[in-house]
Parts: sequence; structure tokens; C-alpha cells
Amino acid sequence: MIIEIKIPAAGESITEVAIGNWLIEDGAFVEKDQEIAEVETDKATLPLIAPEAGIVHIRIPAGEKARIGDVACTLDTNQAVTALAGSAKTPEKPQLTREVPEKPQKKDVPQKRQERDQVRTTPLARNMMNAHNLKVEDIINGLLKISRNDVELVVKSQAPVQTGIPPEVARGRQTERIPMSPLRRKISKRLVAVKNETAMLTTFNEVDMTSVMELRKKYQARFQEKHGIKLGLMSFFIKASTEALKVYPGVGSFIDGDDIIVPRFTDIAVAVQTEKGLMVPVIRDTQVLNLAEIESILTGLADKARKSKLSIEEMTGGTFTITNGGVFGSMLSTPILNPPQSAILGMHNIVERPVVVNGKIEVRPIMYVALSYDHRVIDGRDSVGFLIKIKELIESPAGMGPDASDPFTVLLGL
Repeated sequence: MIIEIKIPAAGESITEVAIGNWLIEDGAFVEKDQEIAEVETDKATLPLIAPEAGIVHIRIPAGEKARIGDVACTLDTNQAVTALAGSAKTPEKPQLTREVPEKPQKKDVPQKRQERDQVRTTPLARNMMNAHNLKVEDIINGLLKISRNDVELVVKSQAPVQTGIPPEVARGRQTERIPMSPLRRKISKRLVAVKNETAMLTTFNEVDMTSVMELRKKYQARFQEKHGIKLGLMSFFIKASTEALKVYPGVGSFIDGDDIIVPRFTDIAVAVQTEKGLMVPVIRDTQVLNLAEIESILTGLADKARKSKLSIEEMTGGTFTITNGGVFGSMLSTPILNPPQSAILGMHNIVERPVVVNGKIEVRPIMYVALSYDHRVIDGRDSVGFLIKIKELIESPAGMGPDASDPFTVLLGL
């Protein structure tokens, strides 16, 4: 039986996708419910699943665009029994190319290895070879012939030598054309739209991280033993932003036509850098979560983001966004708004700096923070006040907890 595996629906208003990567080779045997490809949309990466066991025949190559409902590949279930009977273990891969006879002389082996070590491969080609467990020898043996076009490409690559460029430099003057993924194209359009359609300003402040760092050191062991995860810094800023939004709800508002919508709840979006680009999953209803619950949800969403397993729903909505350039060493930046939201908080690296405390110079761990906001919606007083409120809560974390004799045990879920 031949089964057509079609591009699945990926959400409202999404009509075009791209095959990001085939996880199997053309003609390979797959098991039922095995992931066989990654389908990229402008919002997320979705898996393509084999509904039955069988032999896959690819219709749409990796990197090509497709529309919802197009046949990505076919699955021959009739060959499943034959493939399984042929081997008690993993079936052999079908022979896709004719074999190239090996030279019998053993003395040529070192020379052949040396020649193949000099073969240049692009980063994209290396990634594809690693994904399919292929070596340079496999690629060379798979070539049927050298065509006139292949020769012309090599001749053209050596052309700069005639203009006076040394051969060793000319060999390195190559470029690689990589198609933009739907996610990257969408991000590009959104960033340009923010620049052109908002009145974005940024206000800055500095935060003394001493109290939070001492709190983490004091409770880290108990927190890990109780919850099975580490207590990070991001959860403190999510909680502080949630409390600050209660005081300055306008910072979480957004424009809808001629109206300003002010949510009475807080859904905090957190930017996560992945190999496929920036993804922004949303932690919902943070106003009712303690630090342990926030940390647990954040860990799960970040892990799914890095594995390209986030759903459209998990990245939809959000009333406020936090991004942390500090993990890459950024000292200061002006984060760009995440539309239709009107504000975004930027965290940065922590550096020991001399500061004045009670009239004395002390060395403290300091983080610069930035709040970018849409001045059409948020006034300067509220933006500055909001950032100062976050500074106060981070420097005195007890203010984020309930009125109790030990607010930290409640705040940390201990």
C-alpha cells in the first residue's frame, strides 16, 4: 500500500512552509510513528511523522518551499515486510548509486586518504553529512561522473589567480548561499515593522545583584532537592516584572485600532536563542505562580524550543517580553519590541563594579537593565517607574513574596 504523507496544517493563516531537514534518506526504512522530517513555518518547526512502517520516497527536497496539503513523500508499506525479513536488525540502506571499483594496490591507500583529507566541504554540507553518518569517501564513491559543469566550476574558482591573487587566498574566496527559513523571514519582517510603525524609546538602569545571588546560594541545594531543577536568575526577573506590571499595568498594554487594550493578567514571553533562530515561548498567568513554578515551566519551554518542539500555541500571545543578552556577554543593548506588545525588558551580563553603599565604595555584582517601550502607549514616567520597581524588587527580593515570617520559603515553594 502506498501512503501519501502530506504537509500538515500548521496554524491559522499559514499557507506556506519549508522542509527544514529530512531526518532519513530517500529509500530508507522507517518505523511507525517515527519522525522523518522537520517542517519549518514562520512561527515554529513541526515534525512530520510516519503513520506506518515502510519505505520512504521523498517528493520535496530539504530547503524547498511547499503548501499545506502538498505530498512531502510517499510511504510504501508493502516493502516493510520485505525490509524487516531481510534483517533482524536495522535494514541495509538501498544502493542509490553504482559502485566505483576500488584500486587493489595497497600502496595507494595513504595517498588516497591524504587526497580526501584535502577535500573542502561547506558548513552546510558537513552538517548534512553528520546527520546522515556519511564520510567524504561515501560522497566521492557516490559520484557517478565528472561533468563539464563540474570542471567549469573548478576553473572559475581558480580564476582570481590570474588577477594576481595568490593561489592559497583564491582557494578560500568562496561563498555559500543559504535560503532564509520561514522563521527567519518572519522575524525580519517583524523587526522592520517595529522600527517603522512604533515610537520606540529605551530607558536604562543598573541593578545590584547581591541579594539575589546570596539568596540563590543559600537556598540552591534545598531548591534542587525539592524541585529537581536549578534556581536561575530569569525566574526572579519574571516574578519582578509580574509584580511591577501590577503597579504599572499600562506597560503591558497594546494598541488595537483606535483603542488601547490593558490586560488584567500577565503572560510573560521569554526569548530563547536556538539554532533555527530566536523563539519566544510564553509563560501564562505568572501572577499566580511562585518562583519554583515559573522555573519549572521555563525549563520545559526552553528545552522544547532548543529541540524545535514548541507548538504554535506555546508561542502565541504574551503581554510582556524579557530577553537576556547577558548570556552572550552583552553589557548593554536596546532590545526591540515584540509586537503587538508595547514593552520589552533587556537583561545583561553581571560585572563586579565599584559602587557607593552608605557613603563607602564597595565592589558589587552589577547588571545593567534596559526597557524599550512604545512611546505612543507608555509615557516616560511609567517606563522609568516600572524599571525602578524591578530594580527595587531584585535588590530586595522579599518584596516579591507574601507577607510572612519567611517569605522566601513560600516564594521558592519550599
